[in-house]
Amino acid sequence: MVKDCEGVPYPVYSVGEVICCSRVKGAVPAGSVFELKISIGISRENPPQLETSAAEPVAGQFYMLHAVHSNVLLGRPISVFLSKKMDDGSVELSFLILLKGTGTAELCELRSGDKINLLGPCGNRFPLPTSVNCSKSLKFSCSKVLIIGGGIGVAPVAGFASTLPENSYDFYASFKSGSYALENLKADKLVITTDDGSVGIKGMLPAALTELVLREGKYEAVYACGPTPMLAYVQKICKTVGVKCWLSMESRMACGVGACLGCVIDTTEGKKRCCKEGPVFDGDILQIPLPPIEVAGIKAQPPREPLKTEPDISVNIAGVHFQNPVIGCSGTFGFGDEYKTVFDVNRLGGISSKGLTLEPRQGNNGIRLHEIPSGLMNSIGLQNPGIPHFIEHELPQMLALKPVAIANLSGSTLETYVEGANLLDKTEIPMIELNISCPNVSAGGASWGMSCTAAGQVVKAVRAVTKKPLVVKLTPQSPELNKVALACIEAGAEGISLCNSFQGIAIDVERGVPVFNNLKAGVGGPAVRPIAVRLVYELVEAINALQKEKRVPVIAIGGIGTWRDAVEFIMAGASAIQVGTATFANPKAMIEIIDGISAFMKRKGYRNIEEMRGLIQKNV
Repeated sequence: MVKDCEGVPYPVYSVGEVICCSRVKGAVPAGSVFELKISIGISRENPPQLETSAAEPVAGQFYMLHAVHSNVLLGRPISVFLSKKMDDGSVELSFLILLKGTGTAELCELRSGDKINLLGPCGNRFPLPTSVNCSKSLKFSCSKVLIIGGGIGVAPVAGFASTLPENSYDFYASFKSGSYALENLKADKLVITTDDGSVGIKGMLPAALTELVLREGKYEAVYACGPTPMLAYVQKICKTVGVKCWLSMESRMACGVGACLGCVIDTTEGKKRCCKEGPVFDGDILQIPLPPIEVAGIKAQPPREPLKTEPDISVNIAGVHFQNPVIGCSGTFGFGDEYKTVFDVNRLGGISSKGLTLEPRQGNNGIRLHEIPSGLMNSIGLQNPGIPHFIEHELPQMLALKPVAIANLSGSTLETYVEGANLLDKTEIPMIELNISCPNVSAGGASWGMSCTAAGQVVKAVRAVTKKPLVVKLTPQSPELNKVALACIEAGAEGISLCNSFQGIAIDVERGVPVFNNLKAGVGGPAVRPIAVRLVYELVEAINALQKEKRVPVIAIGGIGTWRDAVEFIMAGASAIQVGTATFANPKAMIEIIDGISAFMKRKGYRNIEEMRGLIQKNV
C-alpha cells in the first residue's frame, strides 16, 4: 500500500465484504442511522496495490462506498468511524450512515456476506495534537484539545478521539434529538446538547459552548465535524478566542481522488478539493458559505407554517377540473382500464389515451423496446384501434373511470387530423390532446411540430372543428420549440404538453446493425428529466411574457418517477404532470406521487398547487 510522506495511505479501488449492518441505538428517529461494518483483505477481487495487507486509514479519511448492485451512478463519501487491523492483514472498517436518499438507502440495506465496492482511503487526516506525544508522567501538564461533533458528523471526530490518550480531550456532541456513537469515548469532559432537550443540555451547540467556555478551557486546538452552520460557529468563536481549529468539511463528490474538481471548497488560498486537500481544513483559511439567500438570481422561499388541514391538490386545465395534477401519459397507460386491477386508477387526476389515428394501425415492425441506463427507448409506431373503434369500445371504459379522460389525437395528414377531431367532438370526451410530436412514425407526428407554420396550421384546422378543450403535445426536437408553442397558442391551443420522447439511436454491437428498424427511436425515463425541466421552464417563461389573457397552462412530461420530480416541474411552472416510463418500473408510481405531493405541500405550508407553481419563475 502506497503512503505519502506523512504516512497517509493513498486510495485504492477494492472490494470489501459486509460483516454486518445494523441500526444505531439512540438515533432519532429510530432507523435513521446505521452502522456498516466491512472487512477489506487480500483476495482475487482486490488489486496488487494492496500488497500483502490492507492499509488501515488514518483518522479523518473517508471512503467512496458503492453497493455492487446499485441504482445510483456515484459512490457515497462516508467518513471512517472506527478501523481495526486484523491478524490476517485485513482491515475492519466501521461507518455511520445517515439514511437520506437512494444511495445511502442501498448501503443501509446491505447484509452480512454482501460485497461492496470501495475507493479509499481518501483525503487527508486530522493533524495530531502535541499532547499525544506527552509521556504519562507529563500528561496532565499537556494542553487538552476540544473535539466537537454535530449529528452524523460525530462519526469521524469520535473515531479521531479513539486514537488519542484517555482524558486528553473534551468532547462536545450536538444532536437534534437523542444521541449516539459516544460509547467508546474516554473524554475528560463529555457534553451533549439536543435541540429538543431529550438528552443533556437543551439547545444546539451554542447553548453549551461559548467564547467564555472555550477561553477557559485553554485548549491547544479544536477539531470539529458537523453541519455547516455549526462549523461556521466553531470557526467564529475559535477566531475570536485565538485557538487553532481544524474542520472536517462536506461536499458533493464524484471521483473522490481529486480528478474531477467537483468538490471544491472556498478558502483564502483559492478553491481547494474537499476530497484531496481535505476533508480536514485549517479553520484559518476556510471561507464557510452561509445558506444562500438566492441562487441564480432567484430568492429562496421563506419558511411557512405546516398546514393543519389537507392541501387542495386539484388543478384546472383549460377549464377542466382535475382532482390532482397527476395524469397517466399517452402511450404508456393504454386506456386506463388495463391497470384497474393493479392499483386504484380512480385516484389519478387524468388519463391520456393511447395515440389515436383515424384509421387502425399495426405500428412498427421489429424490436419496439430497448432498455438503456436510466431510461427506455421505444418505437411502437402509434399502434391503435382507430378513432371509430375507440369511440365505440374504449371511450366508454375511460368515461366510466373517475379521472379526466383525454383523447390523444394523431394523424398522417391535415385531413385525417381534422376528421378525427370532428368525430371526437361529437363524443363526451372532456379534452383532446393534439399529438404533433410522435417521433416513431414516417408520416405526420413530430413533422407537424417542427415548425411554427405547420404547427399553427394543424392546430387552427382542428380548433375549427371542435369546441373541446385543446392541449397540444409538442416534440423537444424542434429547433424553435418556444416559437412553435406560441404559434399553437395563437392558433387556438388552450394548453401545451411538453415534452414527448427525445430521439436517439441504439446499436446492436454484436451484429453491427441498428436495434430499431426505423433507426431512430424515442427516449424516455429519468435520463431526460433535467432537460425536460429546462424546456418546461423556458416555455413557461415565454408564456408568462404574453398578455395575461393569452397565457395557457403547461403539462410537463419527461422522466417523472417520484413526487420530488413532479414538484420540480411544478416549481418550474407546470400546472400538471404526466407519468409514463416510471409506471413500467413501479406500477404504483403515480399513487405514490399523488400522496407525496400532498404530504410535501402540507409539510411546507402550501395550501394549493398555485402557491408553489412557478416559484422559480415568479422571482425572476
